[in-house]
Amino acid sequence: MIKVGEILVSDEIKEVEFVCNLEKCKGACCVEGDLGAPLEEDELETMKSIQKEVRPYITKEGAKAIKEQGPYILDEDGDYSTPTIGGKECAYALYDKQGVLKCGIEQAYLDGKISFRKPISCHLYPIRITTNKKGFEAVNYHKWDICSAACQLGQALGVPVYKFLKEPLIRKYGEVWYKELVAQIEA
Repeated sequence: MIKVGEILVSDEIKEVEFVCNLEKCKGACCVEGDLGAPLEEDELETMKSIQKEVRPYITKEGAKAIKEQGPYILDEDGDYSTPTIGGKECAYALYDKQGVLKCGIEQAYLDGKISFRKPISCHLYPIRITTNKKGFEAVNYHKWDICSAACQLGQALGVPVYKFLKEPLIRKYGEVWYKELVAQIEA
């Protein structure tokens, strides 16, 4: 375990090699699981405000799910997440011409329609952030069989999780924090 400021970072972040391989997994992380993407409370207003701009980038089924459930849901544990279509894929997902699931929010961002890239939980995946009762955050690697191709590609390229996720880690914690993480890992 590494401690950077007040954030605890799992050793797997430096040890596991990982590079998303969408050609192999087809974006399965946007479909598999019990709920949609976890959302932070400070993302909720943004999720409300981007609906008009994101709508052209999602499926009719996704738009219907959002209309019925809202731009986000509150689960039984008191956590927020994106709505899903029939308890499966994220309502904000869309398939490209190759059958790869992509994020409609991110596509709107890439086209310059919005300034919000996508929920931080999606941007950080396979990292998951947990907060304990005292408010301390822990940065953990989430191992999932659907990402085996990403682990194989990461190993082939020699890219550890903390390097693959440099941009979202900086987005979440800042450049100074990231530089300290790298300094501790590479010391």
